[in-house]
Amino acid sequence: MATREAWGRTSRIFRLRLAKRSATAALERWAGEGRAAPAAELRRIARDLSRARRYKHALEVAEWMKKHHESDLSENDYGMRIDLITRVFGANAAEDFFEKLPAGAQSLEVYTALLHSYARSKMTDKAERLFERMKDANLSMNTLVYNEMMTLYISVGELDKVLVVAEELKRQNVSPDLFTYNLCISASAASMDLEGFNGILDEMSNDPNSNEGWKLYQNLAAIYVDAGQLVGSGNSLVEAEVKISQREWITYDFLVILHTGLGNQDRIKDIWKSMQLTSQRMTSRNYVCVLSSYLMCGQLKDAAEVVDQWQRSKAPEFDISACNRLFDAFLNAGFTDTANSFRELMLQKSCILTSGQECSS
Repeated sequence: MATREAWGRTSRIFRLRLAKRSATAALERWAGEGRAAPAAELRRIARDLSRARRYKHALEVAEWMKKHHESDLSENDYGMRIDLITRVFGANAAEDFFEKLPAGAQSLEVYTALLHSYARSKMTDKAERLFERMKDANLSMNTLVYNEMMTLYISVGELDKVLVVAEELKRQNVSPDLFTYNLCISASAASMDLEGFNGILDEMSNDPNSNEGWKLYQNLAAIYVDAGQLVGSGNSLVEAEVKISQREWITYDFLVILHTGLGNQDRIKDIWKSMQLTSQRMTSRNYVCVLSSYLMCGQLKDAAEVVDQWQRSKAPEFDISACNRLFDAFLNAGFTDTANSFRELMLQKSCILTSGQECSS
């Protein structure tokens, strides 16, 4: 019976397809009929609505929960409110909500939710002030807090500050995760710092938390630099032309590599689709990146689709020399089986790969 009631309550709210329809009114009618609306169920509905990007209705459910179950609210609930307020009304409205919370409710999780709002909105000054405020409050900062600041600095192009935050994370004895390393490596690659790039890969190798996903990430990152013609010269990566769009593309590429390391195949597809929909012209390196990710995971069907897309593309045009470099990069890294699979795949596409090395059968 309880399950049927929960489904009925959820169904009423999810039938509100238009944003102007009120989830609050639906809940009031439900409660007016003498039916229960427990906090746990409301919390689940709000999260499901948020996942469906129905942020206005999710916020209305969260606000109704606060009104009727305030004693049951958790740090997570306040953090979710801040995220939803940001999406519906903006980061300044989320800030107003945060400042009106009692001091006891302003926990690390709630602070981090506001920091995320600032970072997503690229409000650098406000994010930096909040970051300092969190330190002054003697909060026990976790990896996520530092990752938020590094994500912000990458998004606004202040790449030098990424490694400054990473150094502070180390001084505070906070353990980096794969997201942390990805942010540092993205910043090094985008700023053309090969020495720093290789240093971070070495650091990852020695991290006691390293696992198979991390090793896959490291291999793909090294292959990306090798095949993508990011060639070291002294202390910097050399390329004919460095633009803001290049920094953004490199960040996208390392997001693909990150989710490959995490085993998130669906996210790789989502990121690749969003890259193809952008108004900026993609590069051969973008195709090389997603190709290498699929090939290293044994996803040959997906890799074949990428080759088809590239062959149909006019900007950039299909580049067999880039494929040859990727072929060589697999061999250089010792992935002979992957190189063989790539060669067979390209033969099916009427393309013959050539290499300075001999690929064994």
